Amino acid sequence: MSTLSVDTPKTHTHSKAAEKKGLSTAAKRRLPLLPALIFVIAVTQLPFLLTVFYSFQSWNLVRPGSRHFVGLDNYIDVFSDTTFLVALLNTVVLTVVCVFVALLLGLGLAILLDRKFLGRGVVRTLLITPFLILPAAGALLWKTTMFDPTYGLLHFVFGTDVDWLSEFPLASVMAQIVWQWTPFMMLLILAGLQSQAKDVLEAANVDGAGRWRTFVSITLPHLSRFLQLATLLGAIYIVNSFDAIFLMTQGGPGTASTNLPYYIYQRAFEGFDVGQSSAMGVVVVILTMIVATFALRLMFRTFSVSGGIK
Repeated sequence: MSTLSVDTPKTHTHSKAAEKKGLSTAAKRRLPLLPALIFVIAVTQLPFLLTVFYSFQSWNLVRPGSRHFVGLDNYIDVFSDTTFLVALLNTVVLTVVCVFVALLLGLGLAILLDRKFLGRGVVRTLLITPFLILPAAGALLWKTTMFDPTYGLLHFVFGTDVDWLSEFPLASVMAQIVWQWTPFMMLLILAGLQSQAKDVLEAANVDGAGRWRTFVSITLPHLSRFLQLATLLGAIYIVNSFDAIFLMTQGGPGTASTNLPYYIYQRAFEGFDVGQSSAMGVVVVILTMIVATFALRLMFRTFSVSGGIK
């Protein structure tokens, strides 16, 4: 004769008590993170919500009493502003070119540092140094030491009196940003190179694969995750470049080197147009989130295929 097992009230009460205890323990573990969470919300999310609120207002600080609700008019004005469109194009060109060139240079330098040679530690330290310099200091260094038409290093090497910052403003800014971010790319790719399984490389060598064949068939697929991570992080930081443009070219001549962060700065702190500059900021954040989300999904899909994320 079979017996039916029925949960007694005592067992049910015990399971509820265990569940409450587990929740209490989890809450206690997360409690130390609460101040950090509050701080992050206070310094990031609340200002952004305030920016969104201001983006629906017409408010110029030089005209007292001009603040009033205008709905989507600021957003319409943003996309009909030719200077904003030029700044958007400059931002895209600046980001794509700088990330691509810094990635190629970082890959070459990482391959060099992955080999053993005399003085490798010293060379590695020297190559990392540009990334350790403050962006503002790096911009001033390039402006005065490299691009000065009279005393600059380029004038000394090429013997020309070209005013690089006036004739090639965007290219000059790109050169400084590439110099600043190449060490970052190099370090990420070097970490990927040093994480390769040595037995796989030795097996490829035994099978008669040359260096180029080994690099294309084994090393490059292994580095794909590191290259994608370097591209994503580099793009997120470079798209917000402000120091180099502000200190080297001031966005000029005209709008030749104006990018979105600098143009928003001009509208907010030189034109005192709080409403339109807020709308521009919201548009930039939305565009950045779209690109970053797409890139993260692509990167996570690559990790999942390679077994990094289940």
